[in-house]
Amino acid sequence: MSKDKISRISISLPETLLEGLDQMVAERGFESRSQAICDMINLQLNDHRSRQGSQVMTGTVNLVYDHSVQGLQKKLHDLQFEYIDEVISSLNVNLTHTNTLSIILVQGPADLLNEIADKMITLRGVVYGRLLLNAYTIPPIHPLPPKQV
Repeated sequence: MSKDKISRISISLPETLLEGLDQMVAERGFESRSQAICDMINLQLNDHRSRQGSQVMTGTVNLVYDHSVQGLQKKLHDLQFEYIDEVISSLNVNLTHTNTLSIILVQGPADLLNEIADKMITLRGVVYGRLLLNAYTIPPIHPLPPKQV
């Protein structure tokens, strides 16, 4: 695995911000300020890319829903089937007698993944929902045949 070429830059920060950075570096266990700043820049770049539309990304749709709401589980299942090219896998864990945690692994263009997540998150009975995207992609598991119309 080849390493990226390292470039050195200089930045100016207010002293209070630098103190806060040093405290975070120590508390989180980063090896250096540079490592912490790289982590923060990657997070911001990833967030920026997730809003760009056609960039292919991978991520998870995290849901907590009330499985006692009639028809909700079928609607979630139907949405996953409707977007079978983008939905890679899902995991469901019962949290309480009525609440289920669902983690749905997705991959595809960022705008489409946002659309899929919005359709799931806005369903009646979903207590919490969030789409988390990153710029990395996973290798295709198996090419699917073209969709039948």
